[in-house]
Amino acid sequence: MTKTTHKKTLAGIYRVLYKHFGPQHWWPGDTPFEIAVGAILTQNTNWGNVEKAINNLKSCKSLDAHVLHKMPHAKLASLIKPAGYFNIKAKRLKHFLAFLTNNYKGNVENMKDEDLHQLRHRLLEVNGIGPETADSILLYALDKPIFVIDAYTKRALIRHNIIPESATYHEVQELFHNNLPSDAALYNEYHALFVMTGKHFCKPKPKCQGCPLEKI
Repeated sequence: MTKTTHKKTLAGIYRVLYKHFGPQHWWPGDTPFEIAVGAILTQNTNWGNVEKAINNLKSCKSLDAHVLHKMPHAKLASLIKPAGYFNIKAKRLKHFLAFLTNNYKGNVENMKDEDLHQLRHRLLEVNGIGPETADSILLYALDKPIFVIDAYTKRALIRHNIIPESATYHEVQELFHNNLPSDAALYNEYHALFVMTGKHFCKPKPKCQGCPLEKI
């Protein structure tokens, strides 16, 4: 498939999904810090469980980088228990909080002026933060133009013969970067629309009837 064909295909998919689902207003979160915490907690779980964990932090007035950085591991783990793998995720949060405190005075917004690629590299060096989590923080918390690739996105693209099953995270991401404008708002909306498609139609066992991509 040529680059021109990819460009037309990706633009067409976006138009069809947007027409079907409408704007998604994703990612839910009141502050960039809350969004970053959510990006870490959502690993290997659904958003409903993450919301419960974040509400626990809010209810005890602990959704603050400095508060969480000083909080004992056991207490943090108990508060985020609804998100699953709570001991592992508490460790990952602690690593991120140390990174944030030591380099950005505990303020996610202090990261905004840093070069996208340099900041991505630094985030990936934080223990427990992989490409999808790093890119979610960059796109959703910091409005950086980088496309987030998740299981929903890859599954839909594979089933429509746009990418092979062997495609790497970087290869799929470059497909979007090379064929769409570098626009954080567009990447935000497009990724959220793939999430909706994956939840409602392109499931592990697909429900193709009624799927907006059925005729793509």
